[in-house]
Amino acid sequence: MSMQTADPAEFLPRRRPSQERSRRRFDDILRAARALLVEVGFEAFTSEQVALRAGVPIGSLYQFFGNKYAIICELDRLDTANVEKALEDFGSEIPTLDWAQLLEKLLDHLATLWRTDPSRRAVWLAMQATPPTRAIAAGHERQLASQVTRILAPLTPGSEPVYRQTLAEVIVHVTYSMLNFSIRDGQSHPDAVVQLKSMLTHYLLAAEAEAARRRM
Repeated sequence: MSMQTADPAEFLPRRRPSQERSRRRFDDILRAARALLVEVGFEAFTSEQVALRAGVPIGSLYQFFGNKYAIICELDRLDTANVEKALEDFGSEIPTLDWAQLLEKLLDHLATLWRTDPSRRAVWLAMQATPPTRAIAAGHERQLASQVTRILAPLTPGSEPVYRQTLAEVIVHVTYSMLNFSIRDGQSHPDAVVQLKSMLTHYLLAAEAEAARRRM
């Protein structure tokens, strides 16, 4: 498959299971893919190895996923949904909780997810492998940014939606990059999370001040 001319459908599951037995097999494939990706990296990662690790016939895997890129994209979609849930939970505390406290709690929560599940970084790196997968990863980041835009509304009242969207996209991209940096070399680097908190706090303080200036 040429990555430059690939059909977008090639990066999606061929079908999603509806019956319990099929759902279990689908989930087994994804769990095996996560573990394998961490062990061997994306270049050595193959659908055949995933099927072997999951204990399913390769034909069964191909019923769900046409290639390894579709598997990786589904893992990234699941990781995005997981972060969306975290944002939803923490966003419900606004505006009753000071935003700086909220930011610290949220980043601590996300850092724990990354530290305890190294497959998140492995998936993130795999998504950078080709132009189409990078585009899909960017789309997932934009989904998160749209959610962050709504969370930012009380912090930057009166600001234009496009301004909040830009803030949100920067926040999401920097957060993802730094969280993945914080678990590089197979080790945890908590100082990176401390720096991330400082960076985003100062960035949001500046955004808050700019929003107030524009209201004057």
